[in-house]
Amino acid sequence: MAKKNNKQPTPFTTLPKSPTGIQGLDEITGGGLPTGRPTLVCGGAGCGKTMLSIEFLVRGATQFGEPGVFMMFEENAEELSANVRSLGFDLDRLEAEQQIVLDHVHIERSEIEETGEYDLEGLFIRLGYAIDTIGAKRLVLDSIEALFGGLPNEGILRAELRRLFRWLKNRGMTAIITGEKGENTLTRYGLEEYVADCVIVLDHRVTEQISTRRLRVLKYRGTAHGMNEYPFLIGERGFSVLPITSLRLDHEASTKRISTGIDSLNAMLGGKGVYRGSSVLVSGSPGTGKSSLGAKFCETACLNGERTLLFAYEESPAQILRNMRSVGIDLDPWMKKGLLQIHSSRPTLHGLEQHLVMMHDTVRAFNPAVVVVDPISNLTMERNEGEVKPTLMRLIDFLKQQQVTTLFTSLTSGSCATPEDSQVGISSLMDTWLLLRNVEFNGERNRTIYVLKSRGMPHSNQVREFVLSDKGIDLVDVYLGTDRMLTGTARVAQEVQERAAAELHCQDHERKLRQLASKQKAIEAQIAALQAEAEAEAAEVNFAIAQETLQELASQQNSKAMAQLRGGLTNNKREGKRK
Repeated sequence: MAKKNNKQPTPFTTLPKSPTGIQGLDEITGGGLPTGRPTLVCGGAGCGKTMLSIEFLVRGATQFGEPGVFMMFEENAEELSANVRSLGFDLDRLEAEQQIVLDHVHIERSEIEETGEYDLEGLFIRLGYAIDTIGAKRLVLDSIEALFGGLPNEGILRAELRRLFRWLKNRGMTAIITGEKGENTLTRYGLEEYVADCVIVLDHRVTEQISTRRLRVLKYRGTAHGMNEYPFLIGERGFSVLPITSLRLDHEASTKRISTGIDSLNAMLGGKGVYRGSSVLVSGSPGTGKSSLGAKFCETACLNGERTLLFAYEESPAQILRNMRSVGIDLDPWMKKGLLQIHSSRPTLHGLEQHLVMMHDTVRAFNPAVVVVDPISNLTMERNEGEVKPTLMRLIDFLKQQQVTTLFTSLTSGSCATPEDSQVGISSLMDTWLLLRNVEFNGERNRTIYVLKSRGMPHSNQVREFVLSDKGIDLVDVYLGTDRMLTGTARVAQEVQERAAAELHCQDHERKLRQLASKQKAIEAQIAALQAEAEAEAAEVNFAIAQETLQELASQQNSKAMAQLRGGLTNNKREGKRK
C-alpha cells in the first residue's frame, strides 16, 4: 500500500519590494521597486527620469525610514536642489539631517579617451563611503551615459555594467539607474536592459500640439506587474501616475440615496434620487440645460453639508456663478464657506491624461463627496475612442473606489441618430443616464428629459418637459395626444383648450342636472296635485258613505219608532174590546 504524502506544499513567497511612495507607481508594480536590486529608468530628455528618482529617495527617507544616496554625473547638487524645491522637496534640509547624500562626480571623457583606462573601483569606494555615512538603503545613479560615455568598447561596457549591478546587489541597495533613450533602442547603448532586474520606460510625446507623458514597466523579474502604458504628471506635488483602481470591480455599492435637488426628478428615480457613490451621465445637445442640472446637483450637496468639486471646461468660475443665478441657483455662498471648489480650464491646456491626473490629485486633497465634470466630452475632443475610454474608465473606477458620487455632462450632436453616438463609449460605465433633448414644434424650442437607465432602482419611462426659469428647475408632464407630444406654449394652449372643454362639459352637466331637477319638481307637483285630488275624491266618497249611513240609520230608527207606535195602538184596541 502506497504511503500518503503528508508533505505540505511550500508557501509562495513574493519578491521583497520597496515602496516608492508614488501611489500610482506602487500600484502598477504591485508594491514598489525590487528591494536590494537595481532598476533601470530610461527615456528621452525631459521625460521625468530625474524627478522620479529624486522623489523615490525623498519619500524613502521621509516616509519609510530608508536614507538614500543620489550620485549625479551631470548637474551639481545646488542645481538639483533648486530644481526640485518647487515640488516641495527641501534637499538641503534632508542632507543636513543626514537622511540623504547628494554627490556630484565630474567625469572628463577626454581623459578616458586619451588614456584608454576605465576602472570603477574609485566609484565603488566613493559610493561605499556615502552609503556607510548615513546607513543608506536606497541609491540613484543619474545618468549611466555620463558614467560610461567615454568607453567605446561595448564588450568592456557590458562587463562594467554587470560588475556595477553585481556590486549594488551585494551591498543590498535598492537602486535606480537612469539612462537616455537611444535610436530604436531603450537606451543609447541598447545594453542596460539586459542586466537590470526591473526596467521602467518613460515617454514624453506631443500629439496634435498636446504634450503627454507615459510610463511603462517593460519588465520586472520575479513578480507580476502592469504592462500597459500609464499617463503620469509632474506637478506641484511631485510625480503622479494615474493609478489603476478597481480592476477587479471590488468597490462597495452603497444603498444610501442622495437627492438631485429636483423633487420631480427624484420621483422619476424611484422617489429618492441616485445612489451614493454612483456615476450619473447627463447628455444632450447644446442649450438643453446640462450645466444647470449639474450646478443644481452641486448646490444640493452643499445644502446637505457635503464637499463638492466642479470641474468646468467651458466657463470661468465667475461666469458660472453669474449664469446660474439666472435660474435660481446661487453657488457663491458655498464657495465662501469652503464647501464648493470650482476648477476651470481649457481642455487644450493639458492632455487628457494630465487633466485626469490633476483631477485625481484634487480629489485626494479636497476629499469631496460629490464631483461634477462639465462637460466630459470636451476632454475627448479629436481623440481616438480606443485611447479615451480606458483613461476615463480609470477615472470613474477611482471615484467609485472613493465612494464619490459623480455627475458627468456630455455634449451630443444634434445630427446623431441615437444618443449613444457621442458618448465616447462611456455610457455603459454609468449607473444612471439622463438624456436632455430640444423639441421644436409650433415655432418654438422646448426641453425634455427622460431616464434612459438607472441601475438598481425602479425608474420612470415617461418623458417630462424640462423647464428653466428664474425660480429654478422644474419638470412638467408633457401633453400626450393620440399622435403627438406637445410641450411649451402648445402644451399650455392644449391644456387651456382641455380646461375650457372640461368647463363646458361641467356646465352642460349642471344644465342637464337642473333640467332633471325641474322635471322632478314638476312631476312631484303633479303627484301632489293628483294626491290632493285623490284625497278630495276620497273625502267626497267618505262623505257620501257617511250620509248614506246616517240616512240608513235614521230610516231604521224611524221604522223602529213607527213599529213601536203601531204596536202600542193595536194592543190598546185589543184591551178595549175585552172590556
